[in-house]
Amino acid sequence: MTRKFAIAPADNGEQVSDRTIPDELPEAHLIRRYEPLAVLAVASEAFPVVKTGGLADVIGSLPKALLSQGIATRTLIPAYPMALANCDDREVVGHMSVLGEEVTLWASHCHELELLLVDCPALFDRRGGPYLDDQGRNYPDNWRRFALLSAVGARIAAEGVDDWRPDLVHLHDWQAGLTAAYMRAAGVDVPRVVTIHNLAFQGQFPASVFPSLGLPDHFFHVDGLEYYGDISFLKAGIRLSDAVTTVSPTYAREILTEEQGMGMSGVLQSRRSVLSGIVNGIDEDVWNPLTDPYISENYDLHSIERRRANREAVEQTFGLIPGDGAILSVISRLTWQKGIDLLAPVVQGIVDRGARLIVIGEGDPDIVCGLAEQARKHSGRVVVHVGFSEESAHLLHAGSDIVVQPSRFEPCGLTQLYALRYGAIPVVARTGGLAETVIDANEAATAAGAATGFQFHPGSVEDLYQAIDRALTAYDSSDTWSRLQTQAMRTSFGWARSAERYACLYRRLVRDHGAPTLDHK
Repeated sequence: MTRKFAIAPADNGEQVSDRTIPDELPEAHLIRRYEPLAVLAVASEAFPVVKTGGLADVIGSLPKALLSQGIATRTLIPAYPMALANCDDREVVGHMSVLGEEVTLWASHCHELELLLVDCPALFDRRGGPYLDDQGRNYPDNWRRFALLSAVGARIAAEGVDDWRPDLVHLHDWQAGLTAAYMRAAGVDVPRVVTIHNLAFQGQFPASVFPSLGLPDHFFHVDGLEYYGDISFLKAGIRLSDAVTTVSPTYAREILTEEQGMGMSGVLQSRRSVLSGIVNGIDEDVWNPLTDPYISENYDLHSIERRRANREAVEQTFGLIPGDGAILSVISRLTWQKGIDLLAPVVQGIVDRGARLIVIGEGDPDIVCGLAEQARKHSGRVVVHVGFSEESAHLLHAGSDIVVQPSRFEPCGLTQLYALRYGAIPVVARTGGLAETVIDANEAATAAGAATGFQFHPGSVEDLYQAIDRALTAYDSSDTWSRLQTQAMRTSFGWARSAERYACLYRRLVRDHGAPTLDHK
């Protein structure tokens, strides 16, 4: 079997005629020779329009990287008040009735993204955030809110919008998972990919809501949405998509195990043949210390001495006692998953070494209280700030010496990638994407000039402290630290390679598409 490709112009400017290229050539070699591909991404947030975490960063940066691969993406998200405010240049491209709700569909070219906004005020015009109310509680109708988002995504896949129709649909996390079910129920023959950004969040709801989803009865089945007597939106995406991806190869292996499969390992084992891991990248324009507007002084690898001004800005901004001791920062959700409960027991050791610690984020009240007590005990040396802002995150990456990520599990992680880019040395648990993106400064890696940070066994207070102690010992040696910073900042974690892998996957699915069957008795 052969396929035809439009070949790019020759170097001399002459047009080369179409040629027939055999199938067995590596897909990556052909990626730029394909005709353009249209992709609909369905997600619950996208930076900088609306963000609660790393998912938004991926949704906001991957489409830009895919353009170089000939992939044009339109991203469907809910029209939260913040999204409408950030996308004031928009036009109506459709009206529809979905799940008994009237929906207006907006199109907007916003922050280099081609967005489609699902405007349903009854479900999305809320005072709280995308998932939680202003008291920090899950909206009780989240199942309906994201079922509607998914149903609109399926409708666009089937009918198109504004003279545009996707060649493939990419679903992100549980909030978009039901898109695959609606497409399957309607017989929409468009290939679909689901990406699991964090398996801990599965969109699990009582079976009693199933009749309100508007799906055929046989979808409530072990091979469909049924999940331990409830339903799971993420399971729908996994079972009914043509390919399943996660955000790192290590995480793809980990979630097949009972220990890290979060109750979903059997479902994932059944789709093992179509499961793969593709490491996330970062937007190297947004996260660039040479142009970053949020930091006190810009710098790069060749002017790293300017980084000192950002270090001083961190001390002043967060109320640290000035000094030469290392500044450690934690920029994270303050939860058990992120291993933040391991921090309080090591604070005394950090302070005894003459170092200082800044923790920013939101999360578990008990964990926050424990850290706040340490901050009171070590005033000026330990700071805990409940909340998050992009400005603070950028400044901390530019001014901290060490960034600590003690996660018990971490699908990919972006914080360590930002840290490497900014010359802050990461101390990370050896799990998921953290294990893949940070090279431990052991003797061999250090001698080879490859080390970029420090790893430790996840879940262990003792191992966390030993890794921090190793990092502080390296910090005390200016030559060792300078080499680590140089190696870290030379590391590239932009989207180029990962975007090429997504493009190869998309094109293979479009070429070979066949809808998965929903087996039921």
